[in-house]
Amino acid sequence: MNSFIGDTTEPGAAPEPEQFLLPVADGERITVMLAAFEGWNDAGEAASDSLRYLNRVWGGKKIASIDADEYYDFQFTRPTVRRNASGERKIKWPSTRIYKASAPDSNVDVIFVQGIEPSYKWRAYTAELLVHAEALKVDYVVLVGALLADVPHSRPIPVSTSSDDAVLRERLNLEASQYEGPVGIVGVLSEVSLLAGLPTVSLWAAVPHYVAQAPSPKAQLALLHRVEELIQVPLDTHELAEEAAAWERGVDELATEDPEIAAYVRQLEEAKDTADLPEASGESIAREFERYLKRRGRDKP
Repeated sequence: MNSFIGDTTEPGAAPEPEQFLLPVADGERITVMLAAFEGWNDAGEAASDSLRYLNRVWGGKKIASIDADEYYDFQFTRPTVRRNASGERKIKWPSTRIYKASAPDSNVDVIFVQGIEPSYKWRAYTAELLVHAEALKVDYVVLVGALLADVPHSRPIPVSTSSDDAVLRERLNLEASQYEGPVGIVGVLSEVSLLAGLPTVSLWAAVPHYVAQAPSPKAQLALLHRVEELIQVPLDTHELAEEAAAWERGVDELATEDPEIAAYVRQLEEAKDTADLPEASGESIAREFERYLKRRGRDKP
């Protein structure tokens, strides 16, 4: 752990969390499954878009898919027709696609699971995903979701990290989720993955409910920063950071055109700033500085 981080621990403070990915012997590789699903778990499509972005940046290759006929109601999740590069019309069916990529300059391989929340047979669906995970020798699972919340667009997007594994929570210094109620496929896959013995965490970005339409690049960026911290691999998010800044400017302009929306945003900002005052500690500053140093080291010739 970087000594700068360690120096910020105050007497009586919670112990510094350990790394999510445990060290392995030289020459061995670690495989992490990153999964997101369009639909109920994906406010502003922030979760699915964040993994699509990372998959594209890392040049992921499709290695498998799950048969759509078994799991989807096509009257609810309809296929679409598109033209291919040669101008021919092709039907695109809803599906779950599995890609593999290697994180640059690291011993980490990533399995991307990208699909639409299924309509049927969730237990069979998650079991099939775990068959793929076993075949691909997955060591860890990170599930990515997004929800609508009363948060301002002009402040950092909150991302909560949780796990139903008590041992993992203690090791990573995580809070237990207090949510009770309906769950989506992310919640089901989390439970099944843990039952299979895979260390599993869930990331949830809070998307401002008054700008819920896709895309939501600022929430995507927040999720990817958290992924970066978990897998300890610097991510190239320059392009997405520019999109997030442009998105925020655009929402600012829209808010100023409506006095009621502008007043509501100010109210959210005041509430957020008040709640965050105790968090303005050396730990959060150090975490950002450590990320900066890693990127700077990666960009050096």
